[in-house]
Amino acid sequence: MRARDLLVDLPVIGLDSPVIDAVSLLIDQDLPGLIVVDDDGSLFTVLSATEVLRLAVPVYHQEDPILARVEDEAHADALLRRLSGRTVRSCLPPRPHELPVSGPDATVVEVAVLMMRTRIPLVAVVEGGRLLGALTLKTLLEHLLAE
Repeated sequence: MRARDLLVDLPVIGLDSPVIDAVSLLIDQDLPGLIVVDDDGSLFTVLSATEVLRLAVPVYHQEDPILARVEDEAHADALLRRLSGRTVRSCLPPRPHELPVSGPDATVVEVAVLMMRTRIPLVAVVEGGRLLGALTLKTLLEHLLAE
């Protein structure tokens, strides 16, 4: 079985899309992450759902988790409101990480290793610079369980 045999269609989001739209997509479609494309529709990055959550949590809490303990519920409820008006581009980290991208002929084991290495439960499948679809952890596990 190859990556091309397990592709699923997932929505993509643009760099200049509001972060709130990214959060809504995750919630509404119960997605493990998002594929982000640049202005010409080329793959830019893949964000796991936890990375999208990271966009909402202030950096000072990420750097010093003890500060998170002193926040009350009113502040917690305001996390997503802080993102109002911000784009995906403005929230991305400055240093890129390894992208979970494979070709359509990658084996199931190769895709599994890529997911583990990048810690992202979503692999974009690309051929000739064109996004063909994605392979999710759920799809991968369902296939392995069925064997």
